[in-house]
Amino acid sequence: MAFGDQPAYLRVAGDLRQKIVAGELPPHTRLPSQARIREQYGVSDTVALEARKVLMAEGLVEGRSGSGTYVREQPVSRPVVRTGYRAAGESTPFRQEQGDDRVKGTWESRSEQIAAEPGIARRLRIGPGDRVMRTDYLFRSGGEPCMLSVSWEPLAITGRTPVMLPEEGPLAGRGVVERMAAIDVVVDNVTEEVSARPGLAGETLALGGVPGHCVVVVSRTYFAGGCPVETADVVMLAERYRVAYHLPVK
Repeated sequence: MAFGDQPAYLRVAGDLRQKIVAGELPPHTRLPSQARIREQYGVSDTVALEARKVLMAEGLVEGRSGSGTYVREQPVSRPVVRTGYRAAGESTPFRQEQGDDRVKGTWESRSEQIAAEPGIARRLRIGPGDRVMRTDYLFRSGGEPCMLSVSWEPLAITGRTPVMLPEEGPLAGRGVVERMAAIDVVVDNVTEEVSARPGLAGETLALGGVPGHCVVVVSRTYFAGGCPVETADVVMLAERYRVAYHLPVK
């Protein structure tokens, strides 16, 4: 589709986007009103409204109740380093998810026994409804929320053992590999898949983002002898974080 054939609201949004990127409309500047857009571009109220909706969906502007629509200050993207499992050094839930030793962080967690839903059951190669331990994490860096993680472990493996609760007991917070080794389960492989999707309202609220904005999801599974022993989803705001892999050469 040629530019001239684009719907009018996309042409208007494109011109306003260019002004935002070029700095003609800097952060915290009030976006032209709907009436002003209508007058400036010779379009209808409907077109002006749809153009503003496009910019809001792209995260370039935000509405402020009773005040109008303003240009958002764009966050600087920071890396979250993934390194796979590292046997040496600090072993904490935060370090398991962020492999950059220069970045320090804290976490909160909550565990509960639940029945595995079909998607998680497939990842763990267990039956739907089988009991798993679900643990929800909120990670903070510099006091600010940076990552969410949800992990699931089959209770057929960890149930009635000292490591059944990931954040309690003698190996609380020591990571999947060490905890499994304590019950003679040797983790020998880990896989990760990276995807993106619109963030759920609860996720973006917990991470300090805007509902509907895109999140990056790292889906990780630990294996012992080909059998999954833990699977997890790590969620980050796509506009704030990018996933970087540091992998050893063997």
